[in-house]
Amino acid sequence: MIDRETVDRIYAAANIVDIIGEYVTLKRKGVNYQACCPFHNEKTPSFIVSPSKGVFKCFGCGKSGNAVTFVMEHEGMTYPEALKAVAKRYGIEVREKELTPEEVARNDNRESMFVLNSWASEYFSDYLWHDPEGISVGLSYFRQKRGFSDATIHKFGLGFCPARGDRMSRAALDAGYKQEFLTATGLSLQREDGSLFDRFRDRVIFPVHNISGRIVAFGGRTLRTDKTVAKYQNSPESEIYSKKRELYGLFFAKKAIQQQDFAIMVEGYTDVISMHQAGVENVVASSGTSLTTEQIRLLGRFTKNITVIYDGDAAGIHASIRGIDMILHEGMNVRVVLLPPEDDPDSFARSHTAAQVQQYIRENEEDFLTFKAKLLLKDASGDPIKKAALINDMVQSIVQIPDPIQRSVYTKECARIMDIDENVLISEVGRKRMAPTGDREAEEFVRRQNARIRSEQRAAAPLLEKSVSAGSSPEALERELVRYLLKYGHCSFDFKEGRNMIAYNVAEVIFAELDMDELEFQDRVYNEILKEYRHQWEELGSGVEVPIHHFINHPDPEVCNVSVDILTSEDNYVPSELWKQKEIHVESEAEMLAAGVPKAVMLYKSKVIERMLKELNDRLKDETLSDEEQTEIMLHISKLNQGKVKIARHLHRLIL
Repeated sequence: MIDRETVDRIYAAANIVDIIGEYVTLKRKGVNYQACCPFHNEKTPSFIVSPSKGVFKCFGCGKSGNAVTFVMEHEGMTYPEALKAVAKRYGIEVREKELTPEEVARNDNRESMFVLNSWASEYFSDYLWHDPEGISVGLSYFRQKRGFSDATIHKFGLGFCPARGDRMSRAALDAGYKQEFLTATGLSLQREDGSLFDRFRDRVIFPVHNISGRIVAFGGRTLRTDKTVAKYQNSPESEIYSKKRELYGLFFAKKAIQQQDFAIMVEGYTDVISMHQAGVENVVASSGTSLTTEQIRLLGRFTKNITVIYDGDAAGIHASIRGIDMILHEGMNVRVVLLPPEDDPDSFARSHTAAQVQQYIRENEEDFLTFKAKLLLKDASGDPIKKAALINDMVQSIVQIPDPIQRSVYTKECARIMDIDENVLISEVGRKRMAPTGDREAEEFVRRQNARIRSEQRAAAPLLEKSVSAGSSPEALERELVRYLLKYGHCSFDFKEGRNMIAYNVAEVIFAELDMDELEFQDRVYNEILKEYRHQWEELGSGVEVPIHHFINHPDPEVCNVSVDILTSEDNYVPSELWKQKEIHVESEAEMLAAGVPKAVMLYKSKVIERMLKELNDRLKDETLSDEEQTEIMLHISKLNQGKVKIARHLHRLIL
């Protein structure tokens, strides 16, 4: 358990822009920052970060929270784990009670696997640097064969797994790590007799880091020349590792990618490492697997510009060119660089300086269309049928581009390169776009129009946007009352009692009405906010605004997220000057509260009465009840019905 004082220190130190900026590229928009949401796929940014409030909110998927809950959500951590991660970033010591064996046993499997991977990475690295076998085989390979400096080897945590088949597994078991996690992470394989042996035995090791720097997997390369042995051995899919969602080197490259606003895509581990050592750090790799949509979207958080580097292997280029269409489909800009036939990114980076590598990229990068045309025209060799197939291939790439202006430009360019009627290409592009999923642009247009209509309707009706009605559920009414407290609890309004106008405080009205019938909210989170607000309200006094940080930095992450969602919801109406010019009366905030607050409280009490009446009527059906018990229940029902009538009259007066 982390004490509240430490939690407050963590929140006070946390800079939400810096923390979220490690996961997505934030761009300033007024006083806030904006980005495409990392929690769902979107083309138009709807993810907003407010540095002044210390909160984020996505108006697309609805995710919201603060710096700690962002880390918690993004990394799949528990709340205490996320607090520790943020505390570590700012050098804050977290003291908590020692865990009992039972609590240790309940630790999440994911965390246990992360801890084991961290240990294994240190073991492989230590073996590389200090064991005679590691030094003579692994370290000499990295230094002499690959030309990696000691600083580079340390930076990427490179290592070596012993040739003796079970040495690492035995060391892990001796260190107290469980066999189930050794097999779950794929570090160890299990024989039929139950004994373990090392998956990566006699291989140099490349740890794979996720976007936040935690080790999720390993890649092991054999140094044998035996063709029957697989060159690379990789960790299997696990609870913490999905190869389609990870990009090798992204953790080390993300800052450079943001600064330069483009990423270089290569194929393997050594390509990335050699480029980094040469001073080109905005480089990532798909780790030898086919590029996936998830990897592209992950990279899209940091830049929309990708430069793919291919070596001179024509067969390899043809096999991987499908990735270009996938990148285009996600709305990214793609350029391609072809290295000299004798080079791959690894060898090219080792034989050139950073300035030379960057200059070569600038001078030789081509847009995807020109590259594809050059590559495939060689195969066409004047054959009309092959040329037609090539045009269809290029059209298929153009079809992937979501932006209509870019698509039009590339269609025109394709017509010029291939010497074909532009109108024919336009028609073919249009046909292919509509064929698989219908007219997506038309759907997008309808979506935008509906959004515009809803916006105009809100502007034309100067009322509280999310008002409740008699049909609202108890949960919706609880949320409405919480919203009144968080946004307007300190405000006052005038209410007519007979011939007199009496001033009421919003929080006072809500608490008085709930206390009258000893009511608490049924929803746990809303009730927690209610109790926290009451506590602060009683300490500060009626009419004093309760600071929102009590809620957005609450120890309960659910309370935090719900509070942020309510506080950032777009339900405040600001009267237009046009209404004033035309002398049309617009409800003021006080008038809105005078109508809304009592109505919401009464509707909620009515719903509670309905629930209680149903429960009592159900009890009356019990044939085992005594006459006295039946009489008592009927009296209670009668009393509740009187209260219901009273509320109905009150609501009628409010509505009028």
